Amino acid sequence: MQLKSTMLFEKPGILNTDMCIQTVQDYLRSNATRHVVVASTSGTTARAFQAALRDMDVNLVVVTHSVGFKEPNRDEFDPGVRAELIAAGVKVCTGTILTHALEKSIMDSFGGSYPGYIIASTLRRFGEGTKVAVEIVMEACDAGLIPEDAEVLAAGGTGRGTDTVLLVKSKPSKRFLDLEVLEILARPRGR
Repeated sequence: MQLKSTMLFEKPGILNTDMCIQTVQDYLRSNATRHVVVASTSGTTARAFQAALRDMDVNLVVVTHSVGFKEPNRDEFDPGVRAELIAAGVKVCTGTILTHALEKSIMDSFGGSYPGYIIASTLRRFGEGTKVAVEIVMEACDAGLIPEDAEVLAAGGTGRGTDTVLLVKSKPSKRFLDLEVLEILARPRGR
């Protein structure tokens, strides 16, 4: 068995995006994985991944924030970038962030702690990007943009950009407890 290593970044955030893209490219060149799911709020990260992977045979899925995440009726994802990505064959998924949905509204109104938030807090122990990467795989699977039980490269981040790359065995949110993180390819070091 070959020992694999995880790239650990000194700090989280956008400064790691290029290394995460390189990690994804390297993995795709030497493995059979053909699905890549990337989180992108505005479209900048999505555009960078699309440019880097355009000549590779991959199913690239970009998962955005839900409309209204920051303020009512606002889609943070640039509509011009969305059109550009779709024209290039990239799938764009805008849906509800699984650990930030109905429970957030109930928590804000009545207090308390709910399972989705406990799960999110637990995943954050490995970094914000880990939480995001796990969520976006389920969101893309829920939307039918990646198959269930596929090995998927998932790229998430902290704030802007990408600082985490996971290899995940995909599951829809309904089967979250069966989802597996198979490998941690890159992540920021703990604070």
